[in-house]
Amino acid sequence: MIVVRDIFRLKFGQSKDAIAHWKEAVTIIRESGYGGVAMRMLTDLVGAPYYTLIFETTYNSLADFEKALVAARDNAAWKAAYAKIIPLTESGHREILSVIG
Repeated sequence: MIVVRDIFRLKFGQSKDAIAHWKEAVTIIRESGYGGVAMRMLTDLVGAPYYTLIFETTYNSLADFEKALVAARDNAAWKAAYAKIIPLTESGHREILSVIG
């Protein structure tokens, strides 16, 4: 099992809008059936950098994650939702972790 964390640094003052758009995106992902075993969103409470949003998804395997990436690229609703998120985001990166316990 793996956990994929997409970590975004949001632009100052844009957290509320970005989180609303991410909630819309999560709904699209779940309804499309390529969201993995479990999904959740996390935000920072304290610490640097501020305005951090983490989109965390658990998959059974790297192969399942790759299938989800391909499915997202071909999904018009996902592309439209993600296009709303991009202008509210300063930077981002991805972590892929193996679940060991």
